[in-house]
Amino acid sequence: MAFLLRLLRLRYLVLGTAVGGGIAARKKYKEIQDALPDISWMKEYMPEESVNALSKHLSDLANSVSLPDTTNLQDQVRQLQDRFSNFLSTSSEDASEDQNIDGNAEKPSDGLFAWTKSYKNVQLSSEEQEKSNKASQLQEHERQERIHQEMMSIQIKYQREIDRLEKEIKAMKKQILLRQERNQSGKKQRKIKKSLIDMYSEVLDELNDYDTNYNIQDHLPRVVVIGDQSSGKTSVLEMITQARIFPRGAGEMMTRSPVKVTLSEGPYHVAIFKDSPKEYDLTKEADLAALRNEIELRMRASVKDGQTISSEVISLSVKGPGLQRMVLVDLPGIISTETLGMASDTKSSITRLANSYMSNPNAIILCIQDGSVDAERSNVTDLVSKMDPHGKRTIFVLTKVDMAEANLHDTGRIKKILEGKLFAMKALGYFAVVTGKGNADDPIDLIQKYEEDFFRDSKLFRDGIFKANQTTTRNLSYAVSDCFWKMVKESVEQQADTFKALKFNLETEWKNSFTKLREQDRDELFEKARGEILDEVVNLSLIPSQQWEDNLSNYIWSRMSNFIFDDVFLTAAQADSIGGFNTTVDVKLQQWAEKELPRQCVDIGHQVLLDEFQSLIEREQKSRSHDPITNDLKMQVVEACRTRHQWDTKALDSLRVIQTQALQDRNVPDKQQWETAAKFMENILRKELEYQKSELTSQTNPSTWRKLVSFQGTTIEEKNRQQCVKELDKVLLSRQQLDKTTKTNHAVRSVLDYDELTAVKKNLQTQKIDVSNAFINDLWQRVYKIQFLKRNLTTCLECRRFFYYYQKGFADQGLDCREIVFFWRLKRMIDITSNAIRQQISNIETRRLEREVKEVLDDFSSDETLKADLLKGKRVDLAEGLKRVRQVQEKLEEFIEALNKEK
Repeated sequence: MAFLLRLLRLRYLVLGTAVGGGIAARKKYKEIQDALPDISWMKEYMPEESVNALSKHLSDLANSVSLPDTTNLQDQVRQLQDRFSNFLSTSSEDASEDQNIDGNAEKPSDGLFAWTKSYKNVQLSSEEQEKSNKASQLQEHERQERIHQEMMSIQIKYQREIDRLEKEIKAMKKQILLRQERNQSGKKQRKIKKSLIDMYSEVLDELNDYDTNYNIQDHLPRVVVIGDQSSGKTSVLEMITQARIFPRGAGEMMTRSPVKVTLSEGPYHVAIFKDSPKEYDLTKEADLAALRNEIELRMRASVKDGQTISSEVISLSVKGPGLQRMVLVDLPGIISTETLGMASDTKSSITRLANSYMSNPNAIILCIQDGSVDAERSNVTDLVSKMDPHGKRTIFVLTKVDMAEANLHDTGRIKKILEGKLFAMKALGYFAVVTGKGNADDPIDLIQKYEEDFFRDSKLFRDGIFKANQTTTRNLSYAVSDCFWKMVKESVEQQADTFKALKFNLETEWKNSFTKLREQDRDELFEKARGEILDEVVNLSLIPSQQWEDNLSNYIWSRMSNFIFDDVFLTAAQADSIGGFNTTVDVKLQQWAEKELPRQCVDIGHQVLLDEFQSLIEREQKSRSHDPITNDLKMQVVEACRTRHQWDTKALDSLRVIQTQALQDRNVPDKQQWETAAKFMENILRKELEYQKSELTSQTNPSTWRKLVSFQGTTIEEKNRQQCVKELDKVLLSRQQLDKTTKTNHAVRSVLDYDELTAVKKNLQTQKIDVSNAFINDLWQRVYKIQFLKRNLTTCLECRRFFYYYQKGFADQGLDCREIVFFWRLKRMIDITSNAIRQQISNIETRRLEREVKEVLDDFSSDETLKADLLKGKRVDLAEGLKRVRQVQEKLEEFIEALNKEK
């Protein structure tokens, strides 16, 4: 019987589905018809025939959406119902028969139970599938959250780059407009009319850029919104702006920097940032979410590392029907305790920021107090009462009064608050508002209706505690706007007079201090320096090829000279034969060319390029027309390019090949190259010999400057070195005499043997001079190198005119002149390398340097702190002050003119 009951339920389910489907289809059809827009308003702007044609087309389109024919479906449902009735009657007759029926009669019943069991299995599998789907949806949600966090960090990372590009676009637009004004001077330009509140907002922006600390210069009104954290401060602002535009969070700090919101009336409800042309449609939830996300990104980007809040202002304009004209500044909420993750000075930083805005004597303080918590827990009222003790510019707002009415037993406390008798602070007016029902996603119009319904039905309102003119955010907006414009009209003329006097004083100071100089602010000086730097980059291509190669050759030899003398030449000279000399030289040069030489030459090319660039800038700085105020900037650009410029790595492989081939060649082709190599060797040896002698002299004799300054003679250590050098000279002389007697070559040995070292030490001891072996060996290296250089210099002079005998193999002269060949190989490698690097500089590196210089200048131009550090001095500060004061004065005069016209 239980199975029969299930079948009856299934019948009702099928019939209900069919009927419900038809009802749902008809309801959807009605919704489509109702959703068609009313376009009758278009008759005012378009011909009536066109509007009627469009209406007819939309009506035909709606009628074309027809319901399917359900007659056949109803017939099939009736047939299915008849079959169920026949099946149920047959089953009831079988069930009333005798229970002792044979096995054959029981088979249909078994089939029915098997069908029921399979139906239950299908139900179980569907439940498992539903659980699996929920688990996969949860995993997908977690993955999306991770991706969202990563996207937030990436957006913050590139926000600074976007800001830099937007500033560049703004500067370019300004230049284009200035150029158009110059080209079309004399022609009357059509100006775009701005609203009064927009003009006033621009004045505040100029003042904010000029005076970030709100000193005496900035006394123009703005509505400063201040309250404890989570007091409903941001919700009040959203009710006034009639849109959910601010980031939201559950109890956490969301307002991390001041947000200046300029409200004005307009036909469309839109929002736009001061430095961006993009408009956000506040009637669309997608645009609202994008706006909240953008504000949050800008806040996080403005906060410096190690800080929790920022003083950088985010400027936003909101236009919409019915909005009251005013300028509001939303500040971070006042906190009582610093939680984990906050900077240690967060509480004091928020207080300082709030005081800096409230200290403006014309600022209207909108003090937000949470009505659902005890008044004694408030921090904001104490701050406000200190800044405005007489309450001449404070408006007090009590939020969440619906919760207060539901939770408070003593309603007299609310009455005292709204009458100004509970707090020590005073105010111009007291308001009670409701800004939400507890759900942050509720639309503004729904909250406004809830607020109006609450005050209409409120017991406190009926008892006279709430007065009609003290309730709702609508009345609050009217009151704040009236107070705002009253203070604007009272203070703007005085502000304009202040800036006129300031401008006159600055101009007088400039004329007295910089009579012959034109006023150039920091941006103008930077652009001037940019052009001069880029001109010097272009001048790199005008440097003669020979100058490049000479500089490169000198740098290469200065870098490799120690290695050539100490590791190659001195070592190879110890060989007894020309074959041993050449073998040692070949091995060491081959290893050097494969490992270190190409990289060293690339580094040298990079250094020579930047040194030439710097020398061009320094040469320009010595000219009489040069302005020294940009010197620091130019040198900083050069240093930045030294760090940033990277040589093309493809040059390494080609350098390695040509250098290896040049060093392997030992055949001097002609007499001219032989003489050039001999001259190169002579110059190198003379310079090295002079250097080694000066080093030895500085170790053994006091300098003339030291004698004059310190009045000191030769020290004991210097005397010991003098005597040791004399003994070492004796060792060299004895070697030369031994070589003449025995026809050997002992003089070339670069190391003192044991007997020689012992003899020198004993001779010094007889003179009562006791020194260590290391002391003697250190002096020996320098003394031997001087003697080695002298010997090779003599060889160089003897071999200069022996090219003919070199070609014959020196068979009859007793000279092999292998040293000339060695230095010819070095010179040829240096010449080939210098030529290759010079071509690399001319063809590739100069253009890459120009691109990098432009990138460095672009980075510097967006870094105001760095520009202020590099372009500084009284002249720059005075020009900057004049520029800012003139900009503010122009905006003020334009606003005052428009304000007087409106009156």
